[in-house]
Amino acid sequence: MQDLKAVIKYIDKVFSKHYGYQRKEGKNRTLKFIEAQRIRNLPPYLFARIEKMIAEKRAAGVDVISLGIGDPDLPTPDHIIQVLNREAKNPANHQYPSSVGMLSYRQAVANWYERRFGVKLDPASEVVSLLGSKEGIAHISWCYLNPGDTVLVPDPGYPVYSGGAILAGAEPYYMPVTAQKGYLPDFDSIPPDVAKKAKMMFLNYPNNPTGSVADEAFYLRAIDFAREYEILICHDAAYSDVAFDGYEPPSFLQYPGAKEVGIEFHSVSKTYNMTGWRIGWAAGNREVVEALGRLKSNIDSGVFQAIQYAAAEGLSGPQQLVEEQNSIYQERRDILVNGLNNLGWTLQKPKATFYVWAPAPKGHTSESFAELVLEKAGVVVTPGTGYGQNGSGYFRMALTIDKDRIQEALERFQKYIGHIDF
Repeated sequence: MQDLKAVIKYIDKVFSKHYGYQRKEGKNRTLKFIEAQRIRNLPPYLFARIEKMIAEKRAAGVDVISLGIGDPDLPTPDHIIQVLNREAKNPANHQYPSSVGMLSYRQAVANWYERRFGVKLDPASEVVSLLGSKEGIAHISWCYLNPGDTVLVPDPGYPVYSGGAILAGAEPYYMPVTAQKGYLPDFDSIPPDVAKKAKMMFLNYPNNPTGSVADEAFYLRAIDFAREYEILICHDAAYSDVAFDGYEPPSFLQYPGAKEVGIEFHSVSKTYNMTGWRIGWAAGNREVVEALGRLKSNIDSGVFQAIQYAAAEGLSGPQQLVEEQNSIYQERRDILVNGLNNLGWTLQKPKATFYVWAPAPKGHTSESFAELVLEKAGVVVTPGTGYGQNGSGYFRMALTIDKDRIQEALERFQKYIGHIDF
């Protein structure tokens, strides 16, 4: 019996070490699976928490108005859906697609860049398809970052920039982006020893969460900085076609030297209301595009071809819808910003994105104000700390609900919260 116990103890030790679980004594013993360190280092995803919070409130009978998640409420254009319907019926599209994307889809991306920004791209070598730009943003870190490497990440910024880097074992260096600097990183403030260690840098304009924009001088400075320190720029341009008051956001790739030092991520999600379709691209430096495509060929099998045809139709077809929906977002923006300013804020209207970034009132943190408006008014806003330490004291609101609901949210603010002091 003693020998048997010794054998069981030895087996438990081996299985715990190599397979990540531990046996508990007792009649109803359970296995304990031990998470990998990379998962333990990863914070809970912000919007997963928000979705859970909304579901709990609605289950309790609360009429929740969500200004929290930037998911367009406007429909995908019918001409795009018609192409999907047609191509979904074609048996040739029911097989595995190319992991880097059909050449015709990548050609549509290249044609769109030339029309929209005057940028010439080789669709065969300078464009790769993605399962939405979020997937590519997360995976680019796997291509270029080793454990212990440094990546420059804007703070506040989209959480996936740091999340992908953490999963790759890298260490984010957070670049403060503040109102005083127009929410642009100050490259001169980055310590030279950090810049020399850095391998990648994420940028994002028009910006989520702040709605800020960048000009030619900023992009040229970023390109010079990247060239000086041999840093790969990864520019997230998801909101380049959500703009107001005649403003036309530029592409990072339109500036001299951009393709030497970086790539740009984009998708049809926000431009054509196709967030659930999960299709985007990365474009620019051909070596980086090839590396990302090589990684993807090992971990996914590409985007359903019918969806690629539909996305190409969006990029190539009539663009009047983009202007029309921007008029809708602009009206919503004006209602929200004017309404908040009547309650005590002093906000400027953002030129782009469908977000409004605002400071929390006196006596409140980002979290306490978000909790207050949810509990008292049934309105969801996103606390700024979900985007980084420098988001502290701010919150974000999305313009992706009908203007009448935005007006109702403002009325609830007035009723339950009243005039705000700063």
